[in-house]
Amino acid sequence: MTLYTIDTGFFKLDGGAMFGVVPKSIWNKTNPADENNLCTWAMRCMLIKDGKRLILVDTGMGNKQSEKFFSYYYPHGTATLDTSLASHGFHRDDVTDVFLTHLHFDHVGGAVVRDGETLAPTFKNATYWSNAKHWDWAINPNEREKASFLKENILPIQESGQLKFIDDVDGIAFADNIKVRFIYGHTEAQMLPQLNYKGRQVLYMADLIPSTGHIPLPYIMGYDMFPMKTLDEKKNILTEAVTNNYILFLEHDSVNECCTLKNTEKGIRLDQVFRLNEV
Repeated sequence: MTLYTIDTGFFKLDGGAMFGVVPKSIWNKTNPADENNLCTWAMRCMLIKDGKRLILVDTGMGNKQSEKFFSYYYPHGTATLDTSLASHGFHRDDVTDVFLTHLHFDHVGGAVVRDGETLAPTFKNATYWSNAKHWDWAINPNEREKASFLKENILPIQESGQLKFIDDVDGIAFADNIKVRFIYGHTEAQMLPQLNYKGRQVLYMADLIPSTGHIPLPYIMGYDMFPMKTLDEKKNILTEAVTNNYILFLEHDSVNECCTLKNTEKGIRLDQVFRLNEV
C-alpha cells in the first residue's frame, strides 16, 4: 500500500462557525481570521494505491458551481484534483474507487463534473462508496443542513449506476488494510477510513477533527448536527489515538497534513506535525 496526499485547493469559512462556542480570542491564535472573520481551510484528500485498486478518499469542492456560490466560499490556490493526481503519475480515469466520507459539498463536489448541461461522474471507471443511512440523510436533508447537500453533487452518482453502499457497522472492512469508522455527531453516518500503513494506524479525520486547532474537546464546529455526540466521539477516538500513537490525517488544516497526539495536564493535545510522505 502507498498513500498520497491529493490537494484540491483552499476555501474560506466563518471562524466562529468553525469553532462553535470557543471565543475568537482563543481560536484566532491557531487559525487567524481575515477582516471578514473568515479562516482559510484546505480541501485535502487522500489517494490509496492498494494492489490493483486506486482509492480516492473525498474529492474537494470541484469547479462546476455558479459564480454566486463560489463567492460565499472564496476557493483559491493553484492545486486542483487533476493536477494533484498528475503530480503522482495518475489520471482520473485510473481511479477504481471513490470513498466519500460524507456528502457535504466540500467533500463530494469534485465527484461530479458538468459538461454543458450534462452532469456525470468525474471518475468514469470508479465505484463510488457511501452508506444507506447517510445517503438518505443527504437526499432528504433537514433545513439546517440542506445548504451543504447539493443535488447536483449527489444524484448523478446514483443515476450513473456507479454507487455502492457500505454497511454501517463500525470497524467494517473496506479492504484488507482499511477499516471504516462510523461517527454521527457532525452528520448522520460519516465514515472515517482507518488504514494499517507501514506498521502504523492512519486515521482520516474528515470533519471530526478538521484541523490541529480542533483537538481540544470543546472545540466543536457550529456546523455539527449533534455537538454532544461529537464531544463523546472525539473523546473516545482521541483517547484511542493517543494510547496507540495513531497518525491523524487532517482534511481541512491549511498548513498541517498529519499529526500525532500526547497527554498533557490540560488533556490530549498536539504532539508532532508532518507530511504524509514522511511517514
